[in-house]
Amino acid sequence: MTAVDAPPIVFVHGTRFSAGQWSPQLAALRDEFPVAAVDLPGHGSRSAEAWSLQAAVEVVSDAVESLGCGPALVVGHSLGGYASLEFARVRPERLRGLVLAGASASTRGAWAAPYRWVAGLVPRLPADRLAEWNDWLLRRMYPAEVVEATIQSGYAFHTLPAAWGEVLGRFDAGAMRHVAAPVLILNGEKDSVFRSGEAEFARAHPRARVELIPRAGHLANFDDPVAFSEAVRRFAQHLSNSG
Repeated sequence: MTAVDAPPIVFVHGTRFSAGQWSPQLAALRDEFPVAAVDLPGHGSRSAEAWSLQAAVEVVSDAVESLGCGPALVVGHSLGGYASLEFARVRPERLRGLVLAGASASTRGAWAAPYRWVAGLVPRLPADRLAEWNDWLLRRMYPAEVVEATIQSGYAFHTLPAAWGEVLGRFDAGAMRHVAAPVLILNGEKDSVFRSGEAEFARAHPRARVELIPRAGHLANFDDPVAFSEAVRRFAQHLSNSG
């Protein structure tokens, strides 16, 4: 694959995290592809900005444009996956392919109830204690080179109620019909909640396929960074080879 053929890749982080979530993937892929990772509104360097899906779409769109290589492969995890679905609907001309990671569950109906409860609970807990607990958990579960950039970027607990308040009740497999580009549904094998609708999501799109990261959970790009990066690489190569 030549540099001209290589599709640009934009990574969109999940709940409470920031662009730092993607440090393993950026390191693995930057020599082959133009890559960028965004901070969504209310997260990371955009911590002071108000969250909205519309604003999130503009952040992703600006990142695609900044790479200057035309339509991009957008990789979205969890909250970032649903934001990427909205980007696919609103800015189809800027999308070459879509990877949904941990974002193939309906956010409507009974499934949403426990997440509404969590979104309401988080603001009542001290942010510094939540940050300490997250730091401890990430360092206990993963090597420093995988999670240190995430830890150093901090967490956006204050944005969680607004972000999930807008996402909950909005997305189901029907959202896939608004995606014009090929789709890879990339889930951790053990992510039972967020892969609960993967079959329905795949059936709703004529060019969607499912791939699982063995033994990985919701944070599949942390659980197995090499396998996750390789899956994104293969999909990007497929997009290039298929024109």
